[in-house]
Amino acid sequence: MSQDAATQPTAIQVSGLTKAFGKGNARTMALKDTSFDAREGDLQLIVGPSGCGKTTLLSVIAGTLVPDTGEVIVFGEPLHAMRSAAVTRFRRRYIGFIFQQFNLIPTLTLAENVSIPLLLAGSGTSKAERAATAMLDRVGLAGREKNHPRQLSGGQQQRVAIARALVHDPRLLICDEPTSALDRETGHQIMEILRDIARKPGRSVIVVTHDPRVYEFADRIAEMEDGRVLRQLEGAAMADVSL
Repeated sequence: MSQDAATQPTAIQVSGLTKAFGKGNARTMALKDTSFDAREGDLQLIVGPSGCGKTTLLSVIAGTLVPDTGEVIVFGEPLHAMRSAAVTRFRRRYIGFIFQQFNLIPTLTLAENVSIPLLLAGSGTSKAERAATAMLDRVGLAGREKNHPRQLSGGQQQRVAIARALVHDPRLLICDEPTSALDRETGHQIMEILRDIARKPGRSVIVVTHDPRVYEFADRIAEMEDGRVLRQLEGAAMADVSL
């Protein structure tokens, strides 16, 4: 754990959250009156069986999915009460995303791929690519800014995806299965980077995973089942998480 839990500010507070998809007989409850919190300075895992609502919960926290009911407060901002345009602005400024599929654009160089969040935020091309080059250096890819994704290994491509997620200096980093397609050593290297990010002041990292190999990097683990967060564990209690 990064510091005394009693002194760590709350980064995310979710309560009474519900979300359904479909209508009539096809209606499925993805989230069922669930609550969840995450703290600044923590790397928080969300675990559970496929279809239990993990990715839906992430999407609501990120503001890419609107809940049917409930409250979502991220760094003090009530996303559930904000207009769509305001949520989009908040997301672009404060949230970064990393996915299992790297989602790199093959025709762009690494620097161009990493520049995308800054360009969307209105930065000039030259300034964005300079920042992207510096971020690639930070994740261990110095001198590779002119390469294209096809020239990299899977682990290197995930580092590019991390650089892209970090280039606009987000306070919240949301990761959906970032290591499941990687070998153990590469996955551990990626988790070490994510843990270092979580330790920075005012930052928080949330990782949805099926990969028990990365549990050792967690400060807290939330277990989900059937649309609900059943419990949140930390310290020695995390040894009870089902593998």
